Amino acid sequence: MSKTNTLVASIRESFGKGAARKLRAVGQTPAVIYGHGTDPVHVSVETHPLSLIIRHANAIIELDIEGRKELVLVKDVQKDPVRQIIEHIDLLVVKKGETVEVEVPIHVTGESFAGTNALQELNTLHLSVPATSIPENVEVSVEGLEEGAHIVTGDIELPKGASLLGDADLLVVNIVVPRGATAEEEAAEEAAAE
Repeated sequence: MSKTNTLVASIRESFGKGAARKLRAVGQTPAVIYGHGTDPVHVSVETHPLSLIIRHANAIIELDIEGRKELVLVKDVQKDPVRQIIEHIDLLVVKKGETVEVEVPIHVTGESFAGTNALQELNTLHLSVPATSIPENVEVSVEGLEEGAHIVTGDIELPKGASLLGDADLLVVNIVVPRGATAEEEAAEEAAAE
C-alpha cells in the first residue's frame, strides 16, 4: 500500500510564468489543490522531497498548509521535456474512507514453463480503491504457465477493498513459444535425421 508522505506547503500570491520561474529557482514547485467542490488553492512545495514522492505511482501526500492539514493525491505532474524538472503539479483533495479511481501498475512475477515467454500486454489496471490504501502495484504470477495460457484482467486477485473498473476480459499476459525457437528446433531435428 502506498504510504502517506508529509510536505509543507505555502500559499502562493503571485501567478504566471515569471512567478513560477522564480519559485523553481529557489527550490519550490508551484502546485494547485482542487476537489470536493472547493475553490482551487494555489500553493508551492519544496521540489526535492516532492520529486522523491512522485517517483511512486498514485502518491498520497499530507500537506501542511500554514498549519492546516490536507490529504491530497498526486493527479498530474508537468515536467520540462528536456531538463526533466517538475514545472507544476496538480493535487486532488481526498478524504479518509473515500474511494478514488486510479491506474495501478501491473508487476509480472515468476517464470513461465521452460522454452516459453510471458508477453505482458497490459501495463496498468484501472481500479477503484480506498484513497488511503492505494496499492503501489498489482502482482500477476506466471509461474509454470505453459504455451497458450493467458491471464485477463478478471483473473487478477485484487487487494482488499479494490474493485476493477472496465472490461474484465482484457488480456494482461499471454504465454507463447518464440517463433525462432521452433524453426531452430526443426532444423536441428532435420540435421540429426540426416
